[in-house]
Amino acid sequence: MSARSKDEIAAAIAQDIPPGSYVNLGIGQPTLVADHLPAGSGIVLHTENGMLGMGPAAVGDAVDPDLTNAGKQPVTALAGASYFHQADSFAMMRGGHLDVCVLGAFQVSAGGDLANWHTDAPGAIPAVGGAMDLATGARSVFVMMTLFAKDGTPKLVPRCTYPLTGLGCVDRVYTDVATFATGPAGVRVLATYGVTVAELRERLGVDLEDSTEAP
Repeated sequence: MSARSKDEIAAAIAQDIPPGSYVNLGIGQPTLVADHLPAGSGIVLHTENGMLGMGPAAVGDAVDPDLTNAGKQPVTALAGASYFHQADSFAMMRGGHLDVCVLGAFQVSAGGDLANWHTDAPGAIPAVGGAMDLATGARSVFVMMTLFAKDGTPKLVPRCTYPLTGLGCVDRVYTDVATFATGPAGVRVLATYGVTVAELRERLGVDLEDSTEAP
């Protein structure tokens, strides 16, 4: 098997979200998950700029400049969608009313710590947005990212070196070459794509439990 595309990763995440969940999709790659949710799943999408019942991305005549997600991308609204003040939206996030959030990341630690708002690189613009509220407020946190940065350095690390967004908050990490479960017990490899667990151990420098053969 070869490495997965962004859409293939998004589809895998969509399949793993429990039916009937209330879900927030972070800015960037996670927004692709909206296009892959199973029909009839009852999953309700929330966006922090004040909408519940968001649908897939809008294209063509469906584009309404006044209807966007938090990343200012045009989206659709499903039947029964509601709109509200951003303060109310953040109250939902902070109050533990979301079942799942899907976020991008610069780094995730073996223990599930998340760093996704700043790299400390010269000239980089910090962009935390609502990530801290989502990371600590959602019941489950899924991360969608490439496993390696452009320079080849791992993004799943023993310990985050970038400023943290949340401590011990990440439950699963979906990448182009593998899916992982993270937490206090360490990292489990749930699936691989175009790479072996042995190769991952060598490149990541993280203790990995191999669960790829588990039923």
